[in-house]
Amino acid sequence: MILIPLYDTVLLPDVSFIFRKEIIDSWDIDELSVGDEIHFAFFKEDKPGYIESPDDIYPIVVSARIESIDSEGGIRIRTIDRLNISNIIIDDDEITADLTVRPDIEDISPKERDERFEKVKNALLNFVQDFQWGLFARGLILQWKNMNELCSAMLGYFNMTWEEKYAIIEADSVDQRYKLIEDSVFEFVEMSRVHSEAEDAQMEEHEKLYRESALKKQISILQQELDAMHPESISDVALFRKKIDESGMNDTARKEADKILNRMKQEGQDGHEYGMLYDYLDFVTSLEWHEAEPEEIDLGKVEEILDEDHFGLKKVKERIVQQMAVMALNRKQSGSILLFVGPPGTGKTSIGQSIARALGREYVRISLGGIRDEAEIRGHRRTYIGAMPGRIMEGMKRSGSNNPVMVLDEVDKLVRDFSGDPSSALLEVLDPEQNFSFTDHYMNVPYDLSNVLFVCTANTVDTIPEPLLNRMEVIEFNGYTASEKFSIAKKHLIPKAYKQMGLMKKNLNITDAAVKKIIEEYTAEAGVRGLKKQIDNLCRSAAVKLVKGVDKKISVTPKNLREYLGRRVLHHDIIEGAGTVGIVTGLAWTAAGGEILFIETAIRHGSGKIIITGQLGDVMKESVEIAISLIKGIYPKETEKLSEYDLHIHVPEGAVPKDGPSAGITITTALASLFTGVKVDPHIAMTGEVSLRGNVMPIGGLTEKLMAALRAGVKKVYIPDKNVEDLEDVPEEVKDALTIIPVKRVKDVLKECIVDEK
Repeated sequence: MILIPLYDTVLLPDVSFIFRKEIIDSWDIDELSVGDEIHFAFFKEDKPGYIESPDDIYPIVVSARIESIDSEGGIRIRTIDRLNISNIIIDDDEITADLTVRPDIEDISPKERDERFEKVKNALLNFVQDFQWGLFARGLILQWKNMNELCSAMLGYFNMTWEEKYAIIEADSVDQRYKLIEDSVFEFVEMSRVHSEAEDAQMEEHEKLYRESALKKQISILQQELDAMHPESISDVALFRKKIDESGMNDTARKEADKILNRMKQEGQDGHEYGMLYDYLDFVTSLEWHEAEPEEIDLGKVEEILDEDHFGLKKVKERIVQQMAVMALNRKQSGSILLFVGPPGTGKTSIGQSIARALGREYVRISLGGIRDEAEIRGHRRTYIGAMPGRIMEGMKRSGSNNPVMVLDEVDKLVRDFSGDPSSALLEVLDPEQNFSFTDHYMNVPYDLSNVLFVCTANTVDTIPEPLLNRMEVIEFNGYTASEKFSIAKKHLIPKAYKQMGLMKKNLNITDAAVKKIIEEYTAEAGVRGLKKQIDNLCRSAAVKLVKGVDKKISVTPKNLREYLGRRVLHHDIIEGAGTVGIVTGLAWTAAGGEILFIETAIRHGSGKIIITGQLGDVMKESVEIAISLIKGIYPKETEKLSEYDLHIHVPEGAVPKDGPSAGITITTALASLFTGVKVDPHIAMTGEVSLRGNVMPIGGLTEKLMAALRAGVKKVYIPDKNVEDLEDVPEEVKDALTIIPVKRVKDVLKECIVDEK
């Protein structure tokens, strides 16, 4: 049985009644459905919404059936009978009881019943017509179909005790019940009239105030007419009133804007706060509050635009298309927050522009690099002088849209110190469960960011706090191969440079060989930003010659490239000659891409010192110590007199700091070569960290390292066995040109490289 207790509420049979959602939530019962039969009990006194004892309720309940449930959770019920309730048993949440119908005593005729109902209803209609709200009340009264409905709707407004109201429910005689209702209604009408007469008497005392209010209203109406006649001189207050009315703000924002507008009106243009109030209203009314209609997403168009704007990046494009497909199915913003991670110049930021173009949305870019103040994200409170909104809401204003594509650039370069932690402020912005009510401190009202497609970029995830990183899906942007850079230069960079410099192909021809030489000798990066600068520089130099009339047609080849770009700026390490004892080729990752490095070792008579040079970080120094321990275990005879010698380990280019867990196997192999006197082929490179157990541990940046190996002329590369899956991200041309050998143990490498291993 569903038994719902009520207090101070009258329900009689044959009544249609609506309960609001907040009242239903207090019932503490399972979900209700249309057609369910429920029973209403009546508390004897005001208590929490559950029955503790049979003595808590009166012995009469009213049964009802649920007729409908609206979208907001409110329900409409129709009462059926009065019932006697007895033998109540309360067991935890279950209530059982005996119910018997309590019939009415029909001691008046239907005709008299209708006449008495019409009499009471007319009395109420005559009463409400004198009030401002009378038209609304009249509509409600005309909907009542019987005396029971009138009673259930009206008694809540009467000055009656609960015992007096329950007496009406308890009355079995229809005549007696009608008399109680009639007495209550007529008493209420007379008391209200007396109260109204008293208010009229007081009105005379306040006539001056009412007159003043009427004059102000008249002035406001006249001002509106003047504004309509002369739009060019419309007042600020009238202008903002119009903007607020047309903005589509939510209720909270509308109340705040109205409050500020009233303050602005009272302050006047000469007030010292007028400017601050003006700026606030100008900002909030410039935002787009209307929710945009869901766009139709054409995946074919998305793929076409991504391919048109960006070369390669196959996996990145596939992931973006997947996100678009989910949005197309849901017809709303959904899916993960994408975090594009990779070296500079790989297209992380510009691909956000392509996404915006593919979706037909506005594009906004916000640079977060170097931000150290939380207020830069959330805004300043208006109590401060010079308060401003945060960058997120400022970006929303610039976009003029409710659903732009917003690129948050350089999230790995947010600064966290004693003055604040801006990354924490981003947690709410990038959380779909919270950002539907993002509150900027300057605005002080919630704004819905759930329709914004956020795209974040970073060069590395190492400096991103874990809670913020967990809210995003990391998508790696690997460096471009030489052939990919060549294609990007031909298809994108050179045509754009021609357009920017006002050049035409008939005036300037850059040969393919020249482009390849620029890539090899003038750039050292994973991306193409440096390549773009060099091509722009070349075009500018050519433009000077064309304008001076030195040449009418210029052809740039590898032979004359130096005339335009000067001497080459890079000298990549290239594998040349035979191997040297104690020197092994390693692979390293840098922010600009991959690079090879040579681990050099030497031994001299001394006192057992270990000398490490080349600006190695703590991690690489630990790798050296592990490598020495491993070599002592593998070659005990060769290293037994190590205490009589000084061991020197050096990594060239000492001006460049080096660190990271990937040089362990290279250092170990170099030491093995040193102590055995066996040369290691310099065309063999390796990468991987080692453990004291002799295992080769996995590393990162495999793609960039293999690309560097190919560029340097390496033929064979040893990689950790656990990095085999990462080969899926390596371009096919790199894998085809290299012999890549996965290894699990240090001895597997030494067996291949140190021929006379013991």
